[in-house]
Amino acid sequence: MKTQLIVTFLGSDKRGILSEIATAVNDANCNILDSRQAVFGQDFSLTMIIEGTQPDITRAECTIPLICQKLDLLSMMKRTSKHEKQNLERLFDIEFSGIDTPGLIKRVTGVFADHNATISAFRQKTFTEPKTGEEHMRCKMVMSVPRDTDIDALDKAMQSCFKGLNLTGKLKDTHGKEQDENVASW
Repeated sequence: MKTQLIVTFLGSDKRGILSEIATAVNDANCNILDSRQAVFGQDFSLTMIIEGTQPDITRAECTIPLICQKLDLLSMMKRTSKHEKQNLERLFDIEFSGIDTPGLIKRVTGVFADHNATISAFRQKTFTEPKTGEEHMRCKMVMSVPRDTDIDALDKAMQSCFKGLNLTGKLKDTHGKEQDENVASW
């Protein structure tokens, strides 16, 4: 039976880190099922889910701290029961921007949670507006929703939230599938 392990790495961004981590995972006879990496200035973050037999996952759990010590990384690990592929049937892009205020992301994501939406990707940047000196933000998200979600109601609630926060934004169905496309196996 296969066992799965979620691993998050944090540290200074250096050439070859991903290669060394992938080598350690491979040497433990595990497979990388999914991963996400981001670079923040001089630092990076990597989260991956790996799979292997129980002894192989245990080997990875023992090997990863050694790699982290060698590469001066922090890591966190958690065993998980089953990795399931994302619902890719109804994906939407959300983009919004405006003056950055505390609680903004909480309120926007609260609207999505109220409509049973799941955020599968999230990127936010803050910057100082040159003309006014005000702190602004720009955010992009990818959201998946259940098949029976009323998209018009979700968009209306989102626009109302944006208006209340003095944001501009839109919901885009850029991941629409072809009429005859089968996404159940993705």
